[in-house]
Amino acid sequence: MDAWSAGVDQLEMDQPRLRGRGIWMGAESSGEPERARWPRLTAAPRRPLRSLLPRGYAGYTEATAPRHLILPASTTVLLVVKLADSPYRPPQFIIGAHGTYSALEGDCAPSYLEVPLAPLGAYTLLGLPMDQLNGRTVDLADLLGADGRRLAEQLREAPAWRHRFPLLDEFLLRRLERGPRPSAQVGWTWRRLVSTGGLVPIRRIAAEVGWSHRHFIAKFKQQVGLRPKTAARLVRLDGVWRRLDQRMPPDWADIARNAGYADQAHLIRDFRQFTGTTPAELARSLPARPDTDRRDEVNSSQDRVAVPA
Repeated sequence: MDAWSAGVDQLEMDQPRLRGRGIWMGAESSGEPERARWPRLTAAPRRPLRSLLPRGYAGYTEATAPRHLILPASTTVLLVVKLADSPYRPPQFIIGAHGTYSALEGDCAPSYLEVPLAPLGAYTLLGLPMDQLNGRTVDLADLLGADGRRLAEQLREAPAWRHRFPLLDEFLLRRLERGPRPSAQVGWTWRRLVSTGGLVPIRRIAAEVGWSHRHFIAKFKQQVGLRPKTAARLVRLDGVWRRLDQRMPPDWADIARNAGYADQAHLIRDFRQFTGTTPAELARSLPARPDTDRRDEVNSSQDRVAVPA
């Protein structure tokens, strides 16, 4: 065993057992797709963080609707800090990667800040094996102790949105300096999946890495949070999300072909399995994209009304 592998294994042994909050409702629960939330405000992180937070920061206020959400399956790990509290979920929490869609219990907080972390970014920034968070919602203070509580307090005390995002930058940059790095093999595998749209057979990747299939799955799940095949299917689904985010009239047959699905029916089956709805139904629920899509400088007036992003 090399020094890096020994360090990763020790990291896993040193982690406390995380307590689930029992806040997920079954797939039969009602709600609206989380991508239908509008309005929102956004900001880009500092450059060293951008590959770890490809979707940047997002803020939601009292003006945002809907508030009762269904989360799709995702490789993304969500860090959420409530700026105004609510009865559901801890005041600050992490939602781990999950291979199925779920409805959140109750409404979202009136105002909150969301940080979507790429899986390997979450592994480094949170400093624990990602499979411990798989499908779970955990208090940030349980994960990071005083550091997690202090971050949440600082964000709530900040007088305006434009003060909150730099606080997140500083916090995450400190975590980045001392956090564990994913193994070279898992990092290469993730980049290979993303660059090919999730279409490379997993056994071929395991052979290229040089690990046994069993060892490959275990290490990938430890650092990404999901099994490689599930992650590959969600990477393929990302191509559909990108097309929907463009708010253009969709040609579903063309989208299915470009994303690597066998046909439109294959796309619809995967989409329903991972989101709880069909592509067409979700497209109809999305807010219209504004004529200008700017990342305006966030100022204090936007604490009351979110700007489109």
